This record gives sequence, C-alpha cells and structure tokens, in this order.
Amino acid sequence: MLLPARFAVHAVLGFVGLLGDTHLLGEDAFNSEAERFIPNIRLTEKNWGQGAPEDVEKILQSTARQLFPFTGKKDWADILVGKSPHGPVVLFRRGENGEYIINLNTRDRFWCQYAFQFAHEIGHIICGFRKGDKSNLWFEETICEVASLFALEKLTLEWNHSAPYPNWQPYAEEFKKYADQRISKHLLPQSYSLQQLYKERASALKAKADDRETNTRMATALLPIFRESPQGWEACTFLNLKKTRQPQNFETYLNDWQDNCSSNEQRKFVRKVSQSFGVILPLLTESQAKPRPRVK
Repeated sequence: MLLPARFAVHAVLGFVGLLGDTHLLGEDAFNSEAERFIPNIRLTEKNWGQGAPEDVEKILQSTARQLFPFTGKKDWADILVGKSPHGPVVLFRRGENGEYIINLNTRDRFWCQYAFQFAHEIGHIICGFRKGDKSNLWFEETICEVASLFALEKLTLEWNHSAPYPNWQPYAEEFKKYADQRISKHLLPQSYSLQQLYKERASALKAKADDRETNTRMATALLPIFRESPQGWEACTFLNLKKTRQPQNFETYLNDWQDNCSSNEQRKFVRKVSQSFGVILPLLTESQAKPRPRVK
C-alpha cells in the first residue's frame, strides 16, 4: 500500500500544551505549526526497491512529525537519509553543511520498518548523541527504542483519525500491529520491575549497549511514562550535554541529566524516569539548577 502525500499530525505538543487533535486548530493550521519543528529530510539513496523515493520521503517525514515537535526546538539540522547493510545507524560525521546522516537497512514497501528504524535514529539525534564514555550508552539506546514504539503508536492514532485518503486509513492498523507485537514480546511480568531488570543486567549493558532484547524490555517499561508526558522528549535534548570520555556511573549520569535541564517540568520528568530504575535524585530548586544550551 502506497503512502499518501501528506499526513495529519495528531500529537500533544508539549511546548504549547495543546492536545493533538485537528478539530482544535484545524488540520491545515496544526500541520503548519508542527512543520516548524521538523528538520528538512532528504534522500541520498534513490533505489529503495519497490518503494518509490517520494513515498519513502513521506513516511520519513511522517515519522519525524511524531517526535520532533515535542522537543520544542525549531532549528534542527537537516537529515540526509541513505541505505546501508550496516544500518540502521546515525553517523557521528556530519554532511558538508552540518546535516545529520542516517543510513537505514530496509527496502520496498515495508513502511512499518522504515518508521521503526528512522524513529530510533531520531531518538539518538534528540538525545544529543556524541562520542565519549560508553558506560551509559545502553540508556540512550533504550530511549531510542522508546522513540520507535512511541512513533508507531502516534502514527496509528494519526491515520485512524484522519488518513489523507479513505483507502489508506486501514494501514493505521499495521503500525499498531508492529508496535503491539514488539511490546507484547518484551513486556515485563507484573512481578518483575524495571529496577530489578537493571540490577541484573547493569554490568552486561555496560559491555554491550545495544543488547536489543534488554533495551526493548526496558523500553516497554518506560513507554507509559512518555505516553503520559510526551514533553519528556524535550528533556531528552539535555541528556548528553555533560558526556565526556571520563567514565561515569549511572547515578551520576542521571544526576547530570537533571542538572542540565532548563525547567522544573523537565527535571520532574527526569526524576520519574530515574526512580523507575531505583535511582532517587535530589530535588533541585530554580536557584540550584544551572541550565545549559541543549543539543545542537
């Protein structure tokens, strides 16, 4: 099924506190407002098998609209998207004009896979990925898994409410199925907490940050927090500001994240995420907080 030329945006814009429903602003006005927060996305690869390049661009743009508006940041660098058997990956090197470079590992019309992979790499961009100590890279990888599930759920809501053309609306259920299958496969038992999982896997995660089984199990536990507070993506833009080559323990990493944030709302979100891992962060007052410029 080919994707349409445009998508309606239905999300909660954390930066303005608006509910994501087009009847509040009107569909055109809502799309126009959301577009201001989304970077320009350009394909550097034209051969996507049965996937027409213009349709690939549309699914990538649609996926981006499920995440970037929540960051409240408007000046994201452009994103160049290619294809590689070594992907999906976002490269540390930038394009000639400072563009982010993302390589996907998919083809044809596997639209859910495009969305899932691209959302994960967007997660790295939002988190301000950078070289340095890898002790806590597993946490960033986990947040990126959350980004994929979060984007798929938002795409489902968008298409169910207002698909551009009636015959495309049924594809909304494919996004939901893709997300639900991954969630159900990795859902933690009720008697088993995220804190317990972290304690059991902490050493292994330091050695292998992209342990997808553990990353995804943790992501399913964190996803409800992001559903409840999607403005948490704004807090994620401050995650790696203090990252250096100097090793850090997880508690210090989380404490730095809170210290980097620019608002009490962001710090509250960080404390809630931290608490789910059994880490209780100190409550910072406005005078104690020292906000810094976030990811560029």
